[in-house]
Amino acid sequence: MDVIYWLIPLSIALLVIAIAIFFWAVRTGQFQDLDSPPVDILFDDDIKQQNNTNSKTIESDTDNVNRANEPSSPDDLHQIPEDR
Repeated sequence: MDVIYWLIPLSIALLVIAIAIFFWAVRTGQFQDLDSPPVDILFDDDIKQQNNTNSKTIESDTDNVNRANEPSSPDDLHQIPEDR
């Protein structure tokens, strides 16, 4: 019977925590868009294919930029670029 004196305040504390988390979720907009996520899964493959083609072009562009910034001679190693 002594356990009930611990369980009642514990359950009330858990209830208060759950209500606080719920209000936090509502305040931060977690429940704003309930319609898009079920529809987004239908178009997931198209988005992945577009991202793969975009990332390939981005990688090739960054490779060209990185190669352009490489020092061409040992004297260039001691120079610090101003944009960094």
